[in-house]
Amino acid sequence: MNTYLLYSQIYVSLTSWRGKNLDKQDVQPLETIDIEQFQTDLISWFQKEQRELPWRKDKDPYKVWVSEIMLQQTRVDTVIPYFHRFLELFPEVKDLAQAEEDQVLKAWEGLGYYSRARNLQSAVKEVYEKYGGIVPNTPKEISSLKGVGPYTAGAILSIAYGIPEPAVDGNVMRVFSRILSIWNDIAKPATRKVFETAVRELISHDNPSDFNQALMELGALICTPTSPSCLLCPVRDHCAAFHEGTQHELPIKTKNKKQKHVKMAAAILVNDKGEILIQKRPAKGLLANLWEFPNVESTLSYVDEKALLEDRFADLYSGNVHLNRSIGQLEHVFSHLIWNINIYAGTIDDGSASELQNVKFVSIEELNQYAFPVPYQKMFRMYQLEKE
Repeated sequence: MNTYLLYSQIYVSLTSWRGKNLDKQDVQPLETIDIEQFQTDLISWFQKEQRELPWRKDKDPYKVWVSEIMLQQTRVDTVIPYFHRFLELFPEVKDLAQAEEDQVLKAWEGLGYYSRARNLQSAVKEVYEKYGGIVPNTPKEISSLKGVGPYTAGAILSIAYGIPEPAVDGNVMRVFSRILSIWNDIAKPATRKVFETAVRELISHDNPSDFNQALMELGALICTPTSPSCLLCPVRDHCAAFHEGTQHELPIKTKNKKQKHVKMAAAILVNDKGEILIQKRPAKGLLANLWEFPNVESTLSYVDEKALLEDRFADLYSGNVHLNRSIGQLEHVFSHLIWNINIYAGTIDDGSASELQNVKFVSIEELNQYAFPVPYQKMFRMYQLEKE
């Protein structure tokens, strides 16, 4: 798409959003931007001010890929130790491709959004088997891999291979909504195309790696969601929102749907050997293939709930269950729902529970070998503190 068509698309969408006819000066057309100077200002700032991050030490496409998947929906400071540990366990494509899924999930434990780990391993297996362990360097091939969307593909291609492909995420859309005064709702999938087209026009073909990383860094450090540091911004001279004073109004983003509240009850059940009962979650759905303690959804009061749980768990695990005590409550927030969990501790006769599929009795020491979602990690810590 040429510059005129891009400008027309931005202008039409902006006019539609505001619901009135606008003079074209209300929009920042690309022909008014000195593209070469914009690139120079942005990249020079990045080369001087960039953070020292472990995935920037080299441009290995596998490492870039792992880092970009980890960084989705997760803060940089959180990712750094996980990135180091993950690369120690799986330093090459071959290592991750041949690893057991439980081992991968354990390495990912605590990062959340576990489908990222499963999709990453699935895609890496394809790279190992189909491409000889070499991460593809064409948009068509890399985009065909499981879990690799337009942003991840663009990040790998530009950072690792120096190919001028856009890598548009929420940070980049926020930056360009202000620079170009784009009033489209960035929560709508169709809006991403507007920004991808803009990046294609503006990206440096000489240094696409630093250009895309600079945009990411700018969005993370300077052009932040609520308090942009415009006076420190290296490209403020090119920014329409800065000159118009609208930087606090942009980007336009509709709010997510209200989260669903789910009330649950869970228990740590110990047999006469001091072993704890754990079970594996289903292979599909929320927190797939991770381990957990016995739990059910519940809307009952404590007295009724306790009796119900004993009966339900006895049926589920074919053993006599006695819940000795309540050890507290916890709340865990997902992007789309909130768990409110009542937590109990008790005992269980072995019965035939250990013969059930995806159910095990393990010692406290052995628990460390299994990947648990964060709410169940918190639950076990509460259990340990209560015993002290």
